[in-house]
Amino acid sequence: MVPGHLRSRALATLTAAALLLGACSSKPAPKHAGSGDHTPEAMPGMSMPGMATSRPPGSPGGATAPGAALPGMPPLLDPHDVYAADRPGALADAVRNDPVRVYVPNLDSDTVSVIDPVTYKVIQTVKVGDAPQHVVPAWDLRTLWVNNNDGNTLTPIDPATGAFGTPVPVENPYNLYFTPDGKFAMVMAELLHRIDFRDPHTMAIVRSVPVNCSGVNHADFSADGRYFIATCEFSGDLIKVDVQRQEVVGQLHLPRAGAMPQDVKLTPDGRTWYVADMHTSGVWILDGDAFTVRMFLPTGAGTHGLYVSRDSKRLYIANRGEGSVSVLDFATGTLVAKWQIPGGGSPDMGGVSADGKVLWLSGRYNGEVYAISTDDGHLLARIKVGTQPHGLCFWPQPGRYSLGHTGILR
Repeated sequence: MVPGHLRSRALATLTAAALLLGACSSKPAPKHAGSGDHTPEAMPGMSMPGMATSRPPGSPGGATAPGAALPGMPPLLDPHDVYAADRPGALADAVRNDPVRVYVPNLDSDTVSVIDPVTYKVIQTVKVGDAPQHVVPAWDLRTLWVNNNDGNTLTPIDPATGAFGTPVPVENPYNLYFTPDGKFAMVMAELLHRIDFRDPHTMAIVRSVPVNCSGVNHADFSADGRYFIATCEFSGDLIKVDVQRQEVVGQLHLPRAGAMPQDVKLTPDGRTWYVADMHTSGVWILDGDAFTVRMFLPTGAGTHGLYVSRDSKRLYIANRGEGSVSVLDFATGTLVAKWQIPGGGSPDMGGVSADGKVLWLSGRYNGEVYAISTDDGHLLARIKVGTQPHGLCFWPQPGRYSLGHTGILR
């Protein structure tokens, strides 16, 4: 048995090997693995979007998911767009003077690289805890937390000064989220099969919620903030969690062998969810309220990270296994472009610049970071960092409060 403190690195190594083997195989890729057929596939027993209504999934102008908002959650600026607060340059007063930086956690180097996005240069490399996975903005936007997965700590960064603080003991922090009312931090304790609700400032544990799945790691919240959907990478499951009750209220096994769900994102109108799947190489399209799968859309090999454009019109989909980014139009639910990284790469996690002009992604298995123009997808810069860069955070970002990960702001 692999010791607990080594498992996350072992899993990352195995995943990299699997992707490399796939890339070297002489066998043609199946159509659902992103071989160029981008037609949405209805699965057995699923309904296709548009059967009950002619409005495409995620199109602007639709009403958000019904239900009274979670008490204490700031009301949406626009009931038809959960991302209305994220417009280019719409920085909160609290972050307006924060230096513009890109913070890159290097999983196997145990460091964070700090990039100046104007010069595309690494200006600082800081030693942190063992196996940093993501850099996560706190709900109040005043702390960035480095998730030291194997080190069992969170390292705080003061975004106003860029200073790294004293690590806080936290068990197995693979990923970190915050409830929409700001009352709790949620640690995705992947190897411990649980989600820990903690004080959002001290990180003292309040309640631990066990999950009956393997590899719980990424999540997003409903428009009303009352539930979130999380992915379980290693068992191919999704779970639905009631925020107020702090308990799992639904579990869904994805209907394709070997499914490995990764990042998850809600559409602007709050009606549809997209779930990246690294193994089946596409996105699952869900009805979150009914907690059912509508269809599967192939995008490209090793589908991984999902990011919404600053105008709420497009979804950027990182295909880590083939070095590309697919662009989905929310209004039609179709893919409208694919951007290839010149010479290949492994685009993983990241975010969009505050002005919306640059998509920043870590190059997980190439030890680099990509700055990609959102105008036409051309590569602006390729920046060398540490080994296995993962969940990078561009800061500051537009929005009033953070739900976590590398920056889900509303």
